[in-house]
Amino acid sequence: MDLISDVVGAGHAGPAFACRVRAVGAWGFRFPSNTGMGFHAVLDGAGWVAAPGAKPVRVQRGDIVLVPHGAEHVLSHTVRRSMTGWETLWAPGPVMTGPADIDFLLGCYKLDHSQVHRFMHTLPAVVRIRPDYDNQPDLRALLDLLATDASLDRPGGTATRAALVDLILVHVLRQVGEATRTGGSAELADPGVAAALDQIRESPHRPWTVPKLAQVAGMSRTVFSERFASLVGEPPMRYLIGWRLTRAARLLRETQVPLATIARQVGYANGYAFAGAFRRQYGVAPGHYRRQQPLATERPSLTGK
Repeated sequence: MDLISDVVGAGHAGPAFACRVRAVGAWGFRFPSNTGMGFHAVLDGAGWVAAPGAKPVRVQRGDIVLVPHGAEHVLSHTVRRSMTGWETLWAPGPVMTGPADIDFLLGCYKLDHSQVHRFMHTLPAVVRIRPDYDNQPDLRALLDLLATDASLDRPGGTATRAALVDLILVHVLRQVGEATRTGGSAELADPGVAAALDQIRESPHRPWTVPKLAQVAGMSRTVFSERFASLVGEPPMRYLIGWRLTRAARLLRETQVPLATIARQVGYANGYAFAGAFRRQYGVAPGHYRRQQPLATERPSLTGK
């Protein structure tokens, strides 16, 4: 599995949400800080996006703004550095009809009990992207599909919007990778580390140890540990635990598989060991995490004026 798939897969520990927002006049929306990742796609109109400590950025029709780690920000008709002063709304409500000064999409993953993938924290609070739609007609098609779907209340909307948010994020992250010349991941610069990561991601249930992973990588234990930490950003076993629990969180949200079975599928000998590790990572027990009210229909806090 490559880095972009890893990033988007980590988002599946929380619910996907998408909506379309249209406004006229002196419009403005404040997005409070949260644990999550998402984007705004400007369908029509223009405005400014600003985050604390960052220079306001002009956005216009066709632009996509990536918000990689849920930083507080404002999207408004005018340059505005202040994060206060907007009336708080729980949801944008029905999509306005008729002429609009701004028309944009919001797509995001809200990760109440999880963590944004470490790669996303290497990016600025907001990243403006100007896609070349002539060479990326598939991205334009995805945005059109999401705009239509988010404007209507139809059966299956939760599923279709989650799939479209996934696909759009993949396209956006590919462009971010090209812009930063990472090629997607520094870890791929080392075939040995890449091989170890593939084994962890594809077979998290196996009883991995640092020596076993070093053998997969074709390195000594010391060299492997140092190189892995340098390229990935954390030691091998910490990454393994995080990946196991991310996979477990997704299974808890998306399936009714028994906890003991999930524990075995992600590499824990019994439910007690799994429950303890999950609680340390997410702050709640696996059963409580599963029983929580589904968040897929919730709306992120928007503030408008």
